[in-house]
Amino acid sequence: MAWTWRFETSDGTETEPAVQPEEFLTQGDAESWLGQVWKELKDGGTEQVRLYEDGTEVYGPMSLHDA
Repeated sequence: MAWTWRFETSDGTETEPAVQPEEFLTQGDAESWLGQVWKELKDGGTEQVRLYEDGTEVYGPMSLHDA
């Protein structure tokens, strides 16, 4: 299983992340990584993210901005 993030602008357009991710072996690893770098991603132009498991969307879009 591979867990990956998709990085998007607020309108859902895919964007290049400011921090290059890897493929993660678990959902927890993917979410922990995001928790560590979300501010850098946001500052680099990512507005929202989606999490995928083997190409299937698990959840999203999830905003990187405060509610």
